[in-house]
Amino acid sequence: MSITVSRTRNMLVDVARQLFARMGVDNTTMNDIAQASQKGRRTLYTYFKSKNDIYLAVVQTELDKLHQMLLEVAAMTLPADEKLMTFLYTRLDSVKSIVFRNGTLRANFFRDIWRVEKVRKSFDLRETEIIQGILEDGIEQGIFNVPDTGITAQILHHALKGLEVPYIRGRLGDTAQRRSEYKENVMNIILNGIKIK
Repeated sequence: MSITVSRTRNMLVDVARQLFARMGVDNTTMNDIAQASQKGRRTLYTYFKSKNDIYLAVVQTELDKLHQMLLEVAAMTLPADEKLMTFLYTRLDSVKSIVFRNGTLRANFFRDIWRVEKVRKSFDLRETEIIQGILEDGIEQGIFNVPDTGITAQILHHALKGLEVPYIRGRLGDTAQRRSEYKENVMNIILNGIKIK
């Protein structure tokens, strides 16, 4: 893909994201996107077959940004336990930020989560690999005792996904004190478990 083609496609995705955020996916037409981007409908259809295709491209772009942030956390020089908790909260805060930044896309995120899930499959695999790397670092550092890093990474990934909606909706603490208590409890469960040793 040439730089011009890539630049045009990225611009169309960004214009669509802004329109979806302001007007909602259902209320935005391909014609709206073409006009707002100052490109013809033919150009838009060169890159995307339908509004659903461009919506999925918007979601993919947001997931790519999130993946880049998570790679930056994984590259930090921290003990593995601190890195894992930094990863967890960077991820939850970033997902919340993405959902809120995209305005009315938020309603689609909650209403049509299965359409988003299709796009997330690749992201989920990449995220699980990052978590597995952090766990392996923790074993090397003598911090973690994990019998199977692959399975543990999958479990942690699914736990994070399960926390997304309550975290975004503010159900995991509506005050700074409650958020701190939740954070402490999540850290305890992940790093120490619940059984007395």
